[in-house]
Amino acid sequence: MAKESTLKNMLLTLSAITLVASSLLGVVYSLTKGPIEEAMTLKTNNAIAGVAPEFDNDPSADQLVVELAGKSYKVYPAKMGGAIVGYAIESFASGFGGRISLMVGFNVDGSINGTAVLSHAETPGLGDKIDASKSDFSVQFKGKNPDDFQLLVKKDGGDVDAITASTITSRAFCDAVNTAWEVFKKCNSQNDSKEVSNE
Repeated sequence: MAKESTLKNMLLTLSAITLVASSLLGVVYSLTKGPIEEAMTLKTNNAIAGVAPEFDNDPSADQLVVELAGKSYKVYPAKMGGAIVGYAIESFASGFGGRISLMVGFNVDGSINGTAVLSHAETPGLGDKIDASKSDFSVQFKGKNPDDFQLLVKKDGGDVDAITASTITSRAFCDAVNTAWEVFKKCNSQNDSKEVSNE
C-alpha cells in the first residue's frame, strides 16, 4: 500500500534530494577548481610570452595591479637582466557579444609588441576575427606606437582597419588596446620616477 503524500513527506524528500545534489556539486567543484585555475594560469603565461618583449624573469611572479578610472588592470613587467624591457597588460572592453579580454604587450619605448585575445563572446565568422587564429586583424597593431597611431577605426577618424561587418567589435578591441596604453603610460612614468629617485 502506497504512502499518502503529505507536506512533511514532500519536504523531507525535497530536502534529501537538495542535500545530495549540493554535495555532488561541491565535490565536482573541488575536483575541477585546481585544473581550471592551472589552465587559466597557463593561458595567461602563454599570452604574456606571446606579446611581451623577450624576458628572463617570471612576469606572473612580478605581477602588479594598476588602478585606472576606477577599474583594476593586471600588469606583468617583462625584465631582462633585472631591467624592465616592457610590459604585458590585461585589458578589457565591451564588444558586441559581451566582454573582450586582451593581453597587450608594450616595449619600453611605448610601441606595441603584440596582442592576444584571452576571451570573448563575439559572433563566429564575424567578430571572432579579432583572434589571431581567425584573421590578421591584430597584426596591424604590432610595432605601432599609440603616440602617433590613432587607436580608432578609420570610420571614427583613426588608423585601424575595422573587421568587415564587425565595427562594434573592432571598436571594442581598439578601446581595450587604448586602455592598456593608458595603463602602460602610468606604469612607465612610475618606473621612470623610481629610476630618478635611485640615482
